[in-house]
Amino acid sequence: MADPSSYRPKPGQIPDAPGVYKFRDEHRRVIYVGKAKSLRQRLANYFQDLAGLHPRTRSMVTTAASVEWTVVTTEVEALQLEYSWIKEFDPRFNVKYRDDKSYPYLAVTMNEQFPRVQVMRGAKKKGVRYFGPYGHAWAIRDTVDLLLRAFPVRTCSAGVFKNATRTGRPCLLGYIGKCSAPCVERITPEDHRELAEDFCDFMAGRTGTYIRRLERQMADAAEDMEYERAARLRDDIDALKKAMEKSAVVLADATDADLIALAEDELEAAVQIFHVRGGRVRGQRGWVTDKVEAVTSGDLVEHALQQLYGEESGDAVPKEVLVPALPDPTEPIQEWLTERRGANVSLRIPQRGDKKALMETVARNAQQSLVLHKTKRASDLTTRSRALEEIAAALELDSVPLRIECYDISHLQGDDVVASMVVFEDGLARKSEYRRFQIKGFEGQDDVRSMHEVITRRFKRYLAEKEKTGEWVDEETGEIADLGPTEEDGRPKRFAYPPQLVVVDGGQPQVAAARRALDELGIDDIAVCGLAKRLEEVWVPEEDDPAILPRTSEGLYLLQRVRDEAHRFAITYQRTKRAKRFRAGPLDDVPGLGDARKQTLIKHFGSVKKLRSATIDQICEVPGVGRKTAEAIVVALARAAPAAPAVNTATGEIMEEEEPVTAGTSEERRGQET
Repeated sequence: MADPSSYRPKPGQIPDAPGVYKFRDEHRRVIYVGKAKSLRQRLANYFQDLAGLHPRTRSMVTTAASVEWTVVTTEVEALQLEYSWIKEFDPRFNVKYRDDKSYPYLAVTMNEQFPRVQVMRGAKKKGVRYFGPYGHAWAIRDTVDLLLRAFPVRTCSAGVFKNATRTGRPCLLGYIGKCSAPCVERITPEDHRELAEDFCDFMAGRTGTYIRRLERQMADAAEDMEYERAARLRDDIDALKKAMEKSAVVLADATDADLIALAEDELEAAVQIFHVRGGRVRGQRGWVTDKVEAVTSGDLVEHALQQLYGEESGDAVPKEVLVPALPDPTEPIQEWLTERRGANVSLRIPQRGDKKALMETVARNAQQSLVLHKTKRASDLTTRSRALEEIAAALELDSVPLRIECYDISHLQGDDVVASMVVFEDGLARKSEYRRFQIKGFEGQDDVRSMHEVITRRFKRYLAEKEKTGEWVDEETGEIADLGPTEEDGRPKRFAYPPQLVVVDGGQPQVAAARRALDELGIDDIAVCGLAKRLEEVWVPEEDDPAILPRTSEGLYLLQRVRDEAHRFAITYQRTKRAKRFRAGPLDDVPGLGDARKQTLIKHFGSVKKLRSATIDQICEVPGVGRKTAEAIVVALARAAPAAPAVNTATGEIMEEEEPVTAGTSEERRGQET
């Protein structure tokens, strides 16, 4: 635990100007990012008596080892820079609203020749119209199924669309009238795009005009005695009204607004957002966050607005944003929202009427979300804490292992030998720090030797990063050398942070190999253990007998989860490598022929069989393929061609002799040929 006074800047060094500041830990990892109207006044608040700080602020300043800042000219620039750094560094002590990006959207790919309606998650793409978010993907599919009757827009994937175009037969939706079948040219690209735009207009809330138009068309068809067309229009109107009933009108005047509500206590806060478009609730999402310090409701609203609109622009930012409390000051965030929309945005607290009533509904949802989260987390925190304490007791560690790394070796009969490294922090998987290894030191099957190689490579990287960041101990003086950081952006280095515990998948031999690798590198402050699958025994170095944890132990359960995750990650990588090896073909042996030209060749001729029968001149007709490459292709295909079948001269019968199928990388096959 660091003493904040050890890195406190002198008051005269801190400028009295707007800016953004970063706290870094002893490994130079950014752990907190903040902005301030006055850097001098703001940073002074962190270096007061620890007893007067909020518990989480106290934890942050004692974890940090340095602070730095960047001066900007305006508060809007500070807001933008703060958002960029939070997205880049993912600081552990910043307010982070979990579960964002997990909500599904109804998306219309207007950037394609034939726009497609589909469910999309994750980051938004340029040229795609989004509606939502929805609580569940099935809610989107139900809505789309109702609307396809009136708006038969394409919903199929690129592969299905291409196959239908090739065969000249539409899919099932095309036959039952829920797709206009642009794949077989039943509709022109222009008409299909207009249909997609009508779909988007309807989803955006402009429903009344379209339904009235369909009702007029139905009346005209009935008057002209086109009863079948009138009946079809009637059914279309019913389908649209049924879809509209799924989102009741909550605000008048076709209002476009986002309503944000909070429910908070001393340590956590829940945020709920209702997206209202055309006076109807079109989507809802909710987040929960830890409070890193004594932030106000206005600060929480500001962070929510940053995360909600940080990557949005245009109509994705509504005209009106209703909040329970205004950030202080309000003008920078309102100006930032206006810049993102390209038009004025109203940021205010609803005072009366329908909007205030709807805000109360959103607030009730936020309160329920916080209660549910605290119920789940209380159980999770208790369980994880008990598991870590049991592991520390069983292995006789000085403290609980907050960071655990687990390693596993995977191969198939000695081929494609790979290893995995998974990371658990505070008992939870940290997938962004998972790593994969290919065994390079030798060939064949030797799990013990493979484990030694992987541990050596991983911690050599750790020592190298430790040396670069100025934490390398001079062997002659015994003092820490001040070499300075090699990177100024603060991005986490892949192997910069040591674990408190290394777990290997295996028994005594694997544990001994891991310990030997650490000893050879001079690392003696990291504990090692192994978990054997047969009896779930926990092995520790230099012990003849394993440590036996009770079957009901939470510590054993956590070790099993870590070991199983490492096994899953390793075997997935091993299967991927094996699949790539089996997919290798004769064209892999052609020097200088990359994937792009391989695909061009196959697309041009239709198959490898037809390519094999082509002449050199015909291959040269393919764009990007010269005569020398064409000759190499012919030679490679001739070598890989199957031998002519044997014939029984007595009976004339063709002897179909089964040949073992072998697959390998280009280098392996070349070795076999030679």
